[in-house]
Amino acid sequence: MRWSSLPLRRRGVLALGLASAVAGPVAAQAPRGAARPLVVGQLFDTSLAEQDVAKDFLVGSRAAWQDVNSRGGLRGRPVQHFALEVDGTAAGTRAALQQLADNPACVALCGTVSDPVAVQVAGLLPQLAPALAHVAPWLQNSGLEIDERTFPIFAGRQEQIAHALKALSLVGVQEVGAVFASARELELYQRDVTRSAAALKLKLSTFRADGDLDALGQRLGANTPALLLFLGGTPELVQFTRGLGRQARQRYVIGLGEVNLQTVQQMAPGRSTPVVAAQPVPLAASPLPVVRHYRECLARFFDEPPVALSLAGFLAARYAFEVLAAIDVPLTRASALAAFQRRADVDIGGFRVSFDEARRSAGFVTQSMLTIDGRVVG
Repeated sequence: MRWSSLPLRRRGVLALGLASAVAGPVAAQAPRGAARPLVVGQLFDTSLAEQDVAKDFLVGSRAAWQDVNSRGGLRGRPVQHFALEVDGTAAGTRAALQQLADNPACVALCGTVSDPVAVQVAGLLPQLAPALAHVAPWLQNSGLEIDERTFPIFAGRQEQIAHALKALSLVGVQEVGAVFASARELELYQRDVTRSAAALKLKLSTFRADGDLDALGQRLGANTPALLLFLGGTPELVQFTRGLGRQARQRYVIGLGEVNLQTVQQMAPGRSTPVVAAQPVPLAASPLPVVRHYRECLARFFDEPPVALSLAGFLAARYAFEVLAAIDVPLTRASALAAFQRRADVDIGGFRVSFDEARRSAGFVTQSMLTIDGRVVG
């Protein structure tokens, strides 16, 4: 579901939040007479391919920072959550990053989304803002070498794929299909899928849609594996499962972290194909303290249903807050970067961030399922 096809109530809620984010977030600014605010920047990608992911992620981040300010801010100072829209191009990302680099009040960049923009930022930081911490980006690229400025807290694509395929191998599945929504996904993720399948000794068949996912779903033959790993976004997944639904044979489709099961539920009622999502955050219905807090904040500030991607945005902001709040020297861009570079273990209400030798905290993946009767379980 692209932005233009969202239900009107949801579009209205997001439009209000996004307008304030781009113009300078009204809700996150300090009242008159209050201490000078700290600025935390965020870049969000509104390109056609990434806008659905970015807008959900941004809502979660905004809810977290508004909650921080409602509780007294960060070390007694309000946080100005300064979100900048980018168009997904390298030039657009460079211009937005330069704007943050030129703002002396900006102490960190948190929650960059999408994956392509997060990769661009990681490459540009050494040139444009070497002292700016790049905190908790939505970095799905598992092959990017992480330096001393970027701090990924979410499992990447490789870890999500491995988790999904391992679960299949444990129940005796010996063959899996991989469906790539476009040539772009094939280029980005074929290596990760092939490597994971080989490690688990699973026979792998690959399929690429050339513009018509509905048609691809319809024409998959009887010998196609019953379990299909889908590499693509939520709208593409809906098109593909509609095609599959016209076949007599039952199949199961497994999506990854950028799939929104609730949107699939809204767009494709009456589906006949169960959809599983492997995601690098706790389940949105989890009893973990941080997830309960997330649901409360989302209801208080946005009246939005809880979904995995906005939970990710919330966790990104909460991780940044926990590290920044623990700094015992004057809070500056340099002291913030030094604090993140320690990569200390942080427990965010049950969501544990613990970095490995590759400078990633990437071990957490959960699975949930949208059943054919319209329930999200797991």
